[in-house]
Order: sequence, then structure tokens, then C-alpha cells
Amino acid sequence: MSDQKNDAGTSQANAPVKEPKKKEDQKKKDDEDLSEEDLALKQQLELYVERVQDSDPGLQKVALESMRHEIRTSTSSMTSVPKPLKFLRPHYGTLKAFYETMPESDLKKYLADILSVLALTMSAEGERVAFKNLAGEIAQEYGKRQSEEAAIEDLMELVQQIVSFHMKHNAEPEAVDLLMEVEDLDLLVEHVDKTNFKRTCLYLTSAARYLPGPDDMLVLDIAYTIYLKFEEFASALQIALSLDNMQHVRQVFTSCDNQLKKMQFCYILARHGITFELDDEMVADDDERETLQDIINNTKLSESYLTLARDIEVMEPKSPEDIYKAHLLDGRASAGASVDSARQNLAATFVNAFVNAGFGQDKLMTAPADSSIGGSSGNWLFKNKEHGKTSAAASLGMILLWDVDSGLAQIDKYFHSNDNHVIAGALLGVGIVNCGVKNDCDPALALLSDYISKEDSSVRIGAIMGLGIAYAGAQNEQIRSSLTLILNDAKAPLDVIAFTAISLGLIYVGSCNEEVAQAIIFALMDRSESELGEPLTRLLPLALGLLYLGKQERVEATAEVSKTFNEKIRKYCDMTLLSCAYAGTGNVLKVQNLLGHCAQHLEKGETHQGPAVLGIAMVAMAEELGLDMSIRSLEHLLQYGEQNIRRAVPLALGLLCISNPKVNVMDTLSRLSHDSDSEVAMAAVISLGLIGAGTNNARIAGMLRNLSSYYYKDASLLFCVRIAQGLVHLGKGLLTLNPYHSDRFLLSPTALAGLVTMLHACLDMKAMVLGKYHYVLYFIVLAMQPRMLMTVDENLKPLSVPVRVGQAVDVVGQAGRPKTITGFQTHSTPVLLAAGDRAELATEKYIPLSPILEGHVILKENPDYREDS
Repeated sequence: MSDQKNDAGTSQANAPVKEPKKKEDQKKKDDEDLSEEDLALKQQLELYVERVQDSDPGLQKVALESMRHEIRTSTSSMTSVPKPLKFLRPHYGTLKAFYETMPESDLKKYLADILSVLALTMSAEGERVAFKNLAGEIAQEYGKRQSEEAAIEDLMELVQQIVSFHMKHNAEPEAVDLLMEVEDLDLLVEHVDKTNFKRTCLYLTSAARYLPGPDDMLVLDIAYTIYLKFEEFASALQIALSLDNMQHVRQVFTSCDNQLKKMQFCYILARHGITFELDDEMVADDDERETLQDIINNTKLSESYLTLARDIEVMEPKSPEDIYKAHLLDGRASAGASVDSARQNLAATFVNAFVNAGFGQDKLMTAPADSSIGGSSGNWLFKNKEHGKTSAAASLGMILLWDVDSGLAQIDKYFHSNDNHVIAGALLGVGIVNCGVKNDCDPALALLSDYISKEDSSVRIGAIMGLGIAYAGAQNEQIRSSLTLILNDAKAPLDVIAFTAISLGLIYVGSCNEEVAQAIIFALMDRSESELGEPLTRLLPLALGLLYLGKQERVEATAEVSKTFNEKIRKYCDMTLLSCAYAGTGNVLKVQNLLGHCAQHLEKGETHQGPAVLGIAMVAMAEELGLDMSIRSLEHLLQYGEQNIRRAVPLALGLLCISNPKVNVMDTLSRLSHDSDSEVAMAAVISLGLIGAGTNNARIAGMLRNLSSYYYKDASLLFCVRIAQGLVHLGKGLLTLNPYHSDRFLLSPTALAGLVTMLHACLDMKAMVLGKYHYVLYFIVLAMQPRMLMTVDENLKPLSVPVRVGQAVDVVGQAGRPKTITGFQTHSTPVLLAAGDRAELATEKYIPLSPILEGHVILKENPDYREDS
């Protein structure tokens, strides 16, 4: 009996062999339970099984075809095994044994197909079927053969067939999964066609977020190749930017010969905020190249932003009082608001700058001299004390953001001041005006480079910080050589050194530039014991981290060097480098590593856990799933962590949900804003501003109003509340601070660098933001972008068309053409897009040249469009 069992195949021992009496009875009983129809089917199938084993090929063929017909036409419910398969199960062993004896022929293949289907319903643990079976089993077999170093050619042939079958039958995810398992994604390129390449690439790009390196890069590379193959250039460009591969970006420009499409590429590059020079190989015609370079340089950004503001009717300048809405509060708090203290005036300066950012007019700095508000900007400037004047003068740069010509003309008057603080503010203002806007004649460099070696340290810091903001990401050699000289200058004060390092970090963000890294490392090693304890010194490791932002393992050499630093700063440097290098990668192992550092209970003096907490947010902000999980982890840290960790948690939450007020995070921060530790409360208040930045969120605005009455006697906390109120109404609700764009697919390195710098400064509120370095808040300008969809025609003039704006829906791997947005409303462009919103055209009249409707989108007329008469 055992021989027979083996003969029948190892799959399951229910092949028809002589059974004991008990089983015979059981079988009879089962037969009696069947209806007549089922019994007839069962006997019919048993007959086919016998016929299949007949020696006459004709009979065999008829039996196989009948069997196949029965299996195909059996309509059973989706949850149970179809009846023909159920009745054929006991004969699986018999058929399998017979299959082994058959000579090679078409009939043998026919039987193999039937056995494959049968095998789906029954297969013993660990056994793999050698027929055309599930892709998963091939992957298993592949792994086994790889470890045994056996031949895999026959498997790869099967893979070819399966992939080809999947791709023809709308099962792209299965095909991609199989090819990932057998490590041969290149096969995909020849199997995609016009009908399925978009779905395939969507699956590839979504899967890349969850793959470990370097597989994620490989997958994106394949998607890039497929997009190029089907001339979907805009999507290819987005993947090239995601890979940070400038060769690919050039290739997209050289492969495409449509001028309009190239303009769209330039808008995508401008939004991403990278410096990119076009050459004659990419664009042959000089005039066209100049037009395109202007788009990349963002020269028209201010114009578009003001067009949006006029359309939404928010051009009217707002004063800080309009934001505080003190009249809505009860008596005691509103009475305190009227006192003219320097700290409150400084807060009003920032609120005014944030709210009127980019509008070119306000009620404090640009108001005409005879206006009722109380004199010209000069008056407001001198309502601030010493270093307060720096922020006040620089706020003019924020109000005139992106409008370089008008901005420089208006800031110019402050250069003739006798007060060094005002000059410092003017220099910083010049940097802010030029933020994200590049210009051939480099006005910022011309104006600021004379001041970086002046005597007065506040003037130097203004010029240096201005250069850092104006040239973030530009990798400008001239600035590098002059700033590295300052870093190596033994006589330079610590604050000048710290800001010089940060500016170099911003200018060379993500470049892994060794010369800059060396200069910063030497500057760190030259610091004395006492200086290493200063909060400002901590900006040096951050500057080093910015050089490797998002560059993963390329940081390792520098991380090794950092192990030789003084133990006061060693761990701080380690955490900062790790968190910057893996920022935006979603790397789970690094999040675990950082959480491990946060779990330790250390003495009071340790500072390195702050950057570790921020690092968790920086790494995990890459995708929604990791983001939600890290919010939960941060909740745990609040419960069990030491004070220095609790102070950083609100800032990490602020970064995770920046410009995206999630209710659960809002509630946590609201709770923390009343914390007994004032540092925790301050961080929570600032973070409430960050998560609501530019959203005009009424609930957060209400919370902050109540906090302003709660803290009316505490000047420091009230200052933080005011800053947060300014952030919530950033650009009157037209701006966002989110470094992610293009449907959360691309991360702008300069935007993230600006945010991280500001958050690191907030780790020590008392020394930095509440001390004399409050202008670090202006680093946030690097992340400020209009959250708009502006549609333009072929001449780049605004064109109003109806669009549907709704909550984005994830349609990866779904069959057919599922709806990509839900709960939409139809508006005319230009429109505002909130976090998680997606837009689609509500008309067939135009074709958008960008796959994602965000920022500037060029529309061309649809030649096939016919108006309904």
C-alpha cells in the first residue's frame, strides 16, 4: 500500500487506493448526501479520469476537453471550491502519476494545465508543483536554487511566460512582484505596452517606498526607463528628481523635442527648488533657452502668487491685531495686549512678516508716512530694541518675498543707517527676498559679499545668513571660498562661526561636498571646552548633517570622523548626521536605532536625545504608514521619556504634520501647551503653528487665542503664541511649509533643510529664539511655497478652467479606472490645494502637460474636443 501511495505523488494521500471498511461506509454515506445532479457529475468526472488513462489518444483528448469544460463552466460561489475540482481531488494522485508516464505531446501539456488548477486547491506543505503554477512557488524555488547554486534557466522561462500572461490580463502588480522575487525587473520593460505602462509604473513607484536600499533605487530606475520608452517625459522627470540623478534630468530634456513640454519640466524643477543650468544640447534656440531658464529661476513666481491673491481677494494688508483678534477674549488678556513692550513688538514684527509674506504691502513696514497707523516704516523699526531691529528690517524682505527688483529698491534705504542692527537686518532681508529666485546678475552676492568680513558680528551674521538663504542648494564656489575662510579664522566669534557653517550647509545641501565637510569638521575640532557647551555650537553638527541630507550611506566616512570629537559633542553629532542622512527615506531600521537612543534614561546634561527625536520625524515623514506609526511612538516617548526628550517631541510632531493639521496631533499639542515645563509648552505652541502653517485653521486659531489669554503674564510663552498665530495665517492662508510636493512624491531638499535648521534652533528656545538670535525663525522662508494650482496657456498667461478638487484616493493596483479623488468640489483655477488634496480637470477642452495638477500647469487645447451643440 505504501508503494502505491508514493506512486500517486506526495501531494496528498487521498488517491483512490483500497480503503478499510470504515472508509468505504463513509464514502457511501457521502454519495448518499449528494443530490442526483452532483452524483451524476461525480460519476461523469470519474469516467473522464479513467478515459484520460486510456491508450487511445483520441479518447484521451475528448476526456481532457470535457474535464476542462466542466472546470471552466462550473459556477460556484467565490468562497467554496468549485464542485468539479472537489470531485477531482481524490484522483489528483492518479492523474499526476499518469502524467509522469506520458510521452511529450500537446495532450501532456493539456493535462499539466488541469493538474495546475487542481494543485491550487491542494498542496502539501513544502511541496512545489512543477507545472505552470502560482508565482509564489516559483519565487520559493528560485530562492532554494540560489542557495544551492543550481541552474535556474528553466525557471526563468516559466517566469517569462507568467509575466507575459499577467501583463496581458491586467495583473501588473503580480508580474512586478514575481520579477522582484526572482531579481530580474529588467524583463518588465519589454512586456509593458501603451495600455498598462501607467499602472505598472504607479505600482513600481509606490512599492519603492517600502523597499530596502538599494532595491528602491533599482525599482525607480526601471519606472524611469518605462516612462522614457513611452515618452511620458514629465513623469520620468519626477522620478529623476526623486533619484536626485541630474544625468537623468538632462536625458529627459534631450529626449523631448516639444518646447511646451520643456516649459512644464521647468515648472517642475522650479517647484522642486534645485539650481539647474540649461545648455544648448538640452535647448538649442537661445531665446527659448532664456525663457525656460527664467521659469527654472522662479523669476515670475511673485507675479503668479499675486494673481492668485487677487483672484481669491486677499490683497488687503493685515495688521497683527487682525490676527490676534483680542476683542474676542475676556477683559484681562486684551488689556495686557495694549502695553508696548519690546518683546511684544518683536512678536508683532514676525506675525506681520509671516501674514503678509510675498504680498508686497503691509501696515507696519511699507505703510506710507502719512497713514493713520502712526508714521512710516522707520517708526515701527525703532519700536524694536537692538537685535529686534535686525528682525524688523529683515521682515521687509519677507513682505516683498520673491519680488527681487522692488524688494531691493525698498530695502536699500536701510543700508544708509548708522545702526549696525538695522544694516544686519537689511542684509538678511536681501537674502530673504532672493530666496528661491535665481538671477543672472546675482544681486544678493554682489550686495552681501562686501559685508561678511566687517568688524561687527551682527552685520556679519546678517550677510552670512542672507547668503545661505538666497543661495540654498546653489553650490556656489565663490561663496564657498569666502565662507570657509571665516570658518578657519581663529579670531571669529562663535556665533559668526555657527551661522557660517549653517549657510554653507544650506548652500551645499545634499551635495556630500568633502571640502565643505572638512572645513566644518576642523571648525568643530577647534572649539574650546567651554564653547562646546554653548547652544550655538550645536549648529555645527547640523551644518555637517545638511551636506548629507537624504544621502544615506554616503555619510559613513564623515560619521566615522565624528567619533573622534570631544565627548561633549560626539553623540550629538552622531545623531544629527544619522537623522539628516536618512531624512525622507522612511528607513525603519534607522527609526528603531533612533528610538533606541531615546529609550535611555541619562543624566541631565545630555543633549543628544533632542536631535534623535527630531530624527525619528525626519526619517519617518516619507510615507503615510510610517508617519502614523511614528506619531504613536512619539506618544510613548512623552509618557516615559526624560524632560529633554519631552521637549523635542512637540517639534517632531510639528515636522511630521507640517501644514497638515491632523486632529489627533492637534489635541496632543494642545494638551502639551499647558505643560508644567515651560520649554515643553513653548515647543508645543510653536508646533501648533507649524501644523497649521498657512491653513487658517479655525480650531488652531481658537486654541492659540485662548493660550494668549492664559499666558498673558508670561512674556516668553506669549511670544511663542504670537509666532504660532503668525504661522497659522502664513501668507493669509495661501502658503504651505510642506517640503513634499507632487502628490507627496518629491521632497524638496532646501525646504527640508530650512525647516530642520529652525527646529534645531527651537530645541533650545531660551538661548536661541527667546535670546538675541530670534531671526533663525526666518530660515522657514526656505520651505514657503504657494499651495496653489495655477493653469496657464501656451503663452504662459493665466487661464481659468474648471477643476475638481477633492481628497486624494490611493488607486495603486486597483483594476479598471478607479476614481482618483473623492468628495470633490468644482472650482475655477487658480485654486488652493490643502494637504492631501488632489485636482483633476473638469473639462475635456484642454490637455494638461503635467501628470500631477499642482503648482503651475500648462494646458494645451485638445484637438479632438468638440463642443456639444
